[in-house]
Amino acid sequence: MSHRPRKRFGQNFLVDGGVVRQIVAAIDPAPQDRLVEIGPGEGALTAPLLERVAHLDAVEVDRDLCTALAGRFAPERLTLHQGDALKFNFAALPGPLRIIGNLPYNISTPLLFHLADFAEHCTDLHFMLQHEVVERMVAAPSTPAYGRLSIMLQVRFDMHHLFGVPPTAFHPIPKVQSAVVRLRPLTAAERAARGAPRDAARFAQVVGMAFTKRRKTLRNALAGLVDPAVLERLGIDAGLRPENLSAADYAAIADACSDASANPEHM
Repeated sequence: MSHRPRKRFGQNFLVDGGVVRQIVAAIDPAPQDRLVEIGPGEGALTAPLLERVAHLDAVEVDRDLCTALAGRFAPERLTLHQGDALKFNFAALPGPLRIIGNLPYNISTPLLFHLADFAEHCTDLHFMLQHEVVERMVAAPSTPAYGRLSIMLQVRFDMHHLFGVPPTAFHPIPKVQSAVVRLRPLTAAERAARGAPRDAARFAQVVGMAFTKRRKTLRNALAGLVDPAVLERLGIDAGLRPENLSAADYAAIADACSDASANPEHM
């Protein structure tokens, strides 16, 4: 295929056959797996995946690439969904899904948050991302990379950094290192054991507010939303900074906020 990469779509096409083989081996698809590829581009992963599975769905925003892919692969093998993955309803596809893709780096964080909404519809997800983003995803509390992205994904997924990918594996060559990461949705039992929040919206509010002021103490970062007395009852030091708390700590804070809203006389 001859396609001029479009900067507005964040297109960097994978061209290294060795990396392609590594990714396919990591996914290890079975013939009847329901695979969904986000951003198939020029088909570097699409072709070898179709050698392993009966059918593949692909979400591609670029109309020209969709036309070219439709000319290469029979419609009964490859179903193309032309559109923005950020707006795509993955639950509309029969599951359980295995989602894969070389994600555009310019929309990787909002896309990961969007995909988290479909975690229960998935078996696993494998993505190529900027190395820095993968480091943030898997980071532990009290480490430099730990933040909002880490927490919001760690309450939904078990995640593993699989391997790094050099810039030379792409065309055009990006200015950053890349990495492949595996996300496995947590079961209901696993989420309960890890202290998953009851109210996802409240949890997102607490985490988002904390990390807009990540250099402040919790007492100041959450001022107006969480009373320091609530933190004390939970056994959380209000003098800590946002990056010092685990996802379970934030879930406990969010649940306490929800309880206080439902019973204002106890605030």
